[in-house]
Amino acid sequence: MTKKALHKLCTTPDWRWGTSEGAELHTLLLGLLCTFREKLEWQESAETLARNLQAGRRPKKATMPRRLSAQ
Repeated sequence: MTKKALHKLCTTPDWRWGTSEGAELHTLLLGLLCTFREKLEWQESAETLARNLQAGRRPKKATMPRRLSAQ
């Protein structure tokens, strides 16, 4: 398969990308087109996203609701 045909295959949307097998194939094909530097940048952004998601899941300190003062 030529690089041009591979690029067309990766950039043309396909209904199969919605299946687990199609998504895996699409990811593998994109990996063939990416340089090592692009893969490192992708990994760094994925790690940053994972850290941000973990920080959002940490339990927040419980705060007591303010009581309304009697008037």
